[in-house]
Amino acid sequence: MPPLPSTAHPSATLRQARRAWSMLLGDSARAFAAANRALDRASQDGDRRAEAWARLTRGLHLHYYGTLADSEHELRQAVDAFAALAERPGVILATAGLARTLWRAGQFRAAIDLVLPVRDEGLQLLRHHDRAVLLNTIGGCYASLGQSEQAIAYMHEALRDASPRSGNGFDAVLHCNLANELTQLGDCDQALRHANQGLLRCEGMRNPFVRCALLINRIIILTDMGRPTEALPDIAAVLAMPTDATGRGRNALHFEPLAIAALSAGDHDLGARLVQRMLAEPAPLLPDERLERGVALAMLAWMQGRLNQAREHLAGLRALADDDTVEGLSLRIRCQYFQKASSLHAECGDTAAALADLRRWQVLHQRQDEQAHRAHYRSAVLQTEMLRLTHRLQDSQAKRRLTERSRAKLAEINEQLAQRIAEVQQLQEALRQQAIVDALTGLYNRRHLNEVLPAMLAAAQRASVPLAVVIIDLDHFKQVNDRHGHQVGDALLAQFGRLLGSSLRRSDLACRYGGEEFCLLLPRSTAASAQRKAQALLRRWRQATLAVDGHPLQRLSFSAGVADSAAPGCAGAGESRAEGAGVEALLQAADQALLRAKSAGRNRVLLAGCPSLGLAA
Repeated sequence: MPPLPSTAHPSATLRQARRAWSMLLGDSARAFAAANRALDRASQDGDRRAEAWARLTRGLHLHYYGTLADSEHELRQAVDAFAALAERPGVILATAGLARTLWRAGQFRAAIDLVLPVRDEGLQLLRHHDRAVLLNTIGGCYASLGQSEQAIAYMHEALRDASPRSGNGFDAVLHCNLANELTQLGDCDQALRHANQGLLRCEGMRNPFVRCALLINRIIILTDMGRPTEALPDIAAVLAMPTDATGRGRNALHFEPLAIAALSAGDHDLGARLVQRMLAEPAPLLPDERLERGVALAMLAWMQGRLNQAREHLAGLRALADDDTVEGLSLRIRCQYFQKASSLHAECGDTAAALADLRRWQVLHQRQDEQAHRAHYRSAVLQTEMLRLTHRLQDSQAKRRLTERSRAKLAEINEQLAQRIAEVQQLQEALRQQAIVDALTGLYNRRHLNEVLPAMLAAAQRASVPLAVVIIDLDHFKQVNDRHGHQVGDALLAQFGRLLGSSLRRSDLACRYGGEEFCLLLPRSTAASAQRKAQALLRRWRQATLAVDGHPLQRLSFSAGVADSAAPGCAGAGESRAEGAGVEALLQAADQALLRAKSAGRNRVLLAGCPSLGLAA
């Protein structure tokens, strides 16, 4: 057996293999060709270290441009080769690659169980691009399990290591992955920024797979933002890319979201063609893709007037969409399913089913929002954890050297760590504020409402005073968005938020309840007095105007339902007044009054249990 090449003086074959690894993302075709040449030469001259790096490069390339089986075969050989050389950094990187093949095959738990045991060792041994590869793989494993808050934390840390200078193009991949995870959490604005940044970085790269994945992400984001028409050029760009080894490869065929985007944009012909191409591919294994396929089929049938068939497509997947225990099933896809199902039921005149699916969508959407807040906090916690690890390593090195220079360096590191901890603390406080305040209206959000309402109700019951709740829904808000665009709709919501902020007592609490709905908590107010206050707000709102392209948007109105803790049923003369109602009963009473107000023609405020007592236009 020939001797192993020295790591102090790497052979020309090893240098070629390492170059192939470093340019894997920047120029995928050249990297694969260089890895093949290095593997051939390594087999001839017995350079096992060069063989290991060449196989690692080939395995990751095949993950994108070949089949998962071929990728796994190469990566397992790379693990064995690195292990025989006792080269732990290579073993860790190849193990991370194997974890990627497992999660792409739907083996989510096996993937995270494979890569987590090498995390701490990898953080000590790997640097820059290689360290980012490991962190991104861990983030991807958490993402495949639907734990976006963990995934985003690891991906942010990976992005710090994969700078444009030292990341060898890996920052484009991370922008892509962050865009995907932020989309899962509903943070489409940030997701779009990452997608655009990744596409900008792709301009200097020759990696069609990454560009294709970024374009698909941007298509999904624009569709979720209600701007599917803007995604049509990206759909055309994806379809124009070849799917052989010189193009997207075999692992980036995602016709489901493309079809949904085209149908949402009203391009029925393109949507139908994409659905046909979708059906020509093998049935998807991942639960997200199965739901997306059902939604695409239902949308096409709906637009072709086949309503019963559209409902059948969704009905066959209802059990999957409603199952909270399925690993790898994202909240975003489930929200998309129930939103489409609710709209379809409404189109068919099945109001009860439409309302039930809308309620299910609201529950899932709230969980998505809560997951987004946890993701922000998790990023800060993981950042602090990484800083502590770095500090321990540097401290150990300083003690070994025992020189004045090392002591000065340690003091500098401590100062930087203290500054970073202070920055993290400031970030945590800012995130706490972001977690309870709606950025658009400046009002508290529903999460804060859920936190304070039980305490306010308990205080009211202890003091034997009423607590009134008003739920407000802006009338015909969807028509404003459809006719004038979401920017005008946002301006309208912001203006109404200012109206509430300037009209309430300091003890009152105004929250954005969701979408165009708002909730007011009025301590020491009966339902009747709260109704009068809401009617005064309605009069002021009807007098308000909003300029759109130089023309005023007038005839504004809202519908509202009112209840209080003493009488959620709005007890009339001779009726007994109920004891203090629970939080859910109080909100439900106000919500039912709101529904009656809308059914009665909108533009009015109704008391719970009193259909005749309301202000109409």
